[in-house]
Amino acid sequence: MVLVINSILLGIGLAMDAFSVSVANGLNEPAMKKGKMNLIAGTFAFFQALMPLIGWFLLHTVVHLFNSFEKFVPWIGFILLSLIGSKMVVEGIKNKECIEKSEDTRELGHGALIIQGVATSIDALSAGAAMVEYDAIRALIAALIIAAVTFLLCMIAVRAGKKIGSRFAGPSSIFGGLILIAIGIEILVTGALG
Repeated sequence: MVLVINSILLGIGLAMDAFSVSVANGLNEPAMKKGKMNLIAGTFAFFQALMPLIGWFLLHTVVHLFNSFEKFVPWIGFILLSLIGSKMVVEGIKNKECIEKSEDTRELGHGALIIQGVATSIDALSAGAAMVEYDAIRALIAALIIAAVTFLLCMIAVRAGKKIGSRFAGPSSIFGGLILIAIGIEILVTGALG
């Protein structure tokens, strides 16, 4: 029972960046279909589960390599999210005059989604430390719980972003991009200070 509660709480904590990015994705693409929403939530859930497992594995095998890589994690997240966010802002500014934008100009591509998934979950590598006492089965169970929590939160976030984005289609891409940049800065600052 402790494993489940700890994993749910860890999942909520780890999913906050993915939650915010999911809101931004919904803002950017208010006409998004359910399959795309599932793809977004599933991508974030996959990476939020994978990264702690990788961290757990590294802590059990090559700790010295993990420690030297850890200082670059905030920078990687910051750079990836800032690039995607900047692109969204530029596209939003270019298309600001157009009230009706075609879906093609607003859609989130698969490559950008994978980059978002990695960028928002890369700091979860260090969450492997929270699971260091677990054996492989318990670590896998914890990762699956984290994935389920992340999926649920991201589905809620995309829906919320879509509702807001459909009302404010013009500036929503700019706002969504600024959210991604802010998350990147937050990852960098907390990583550098923490």
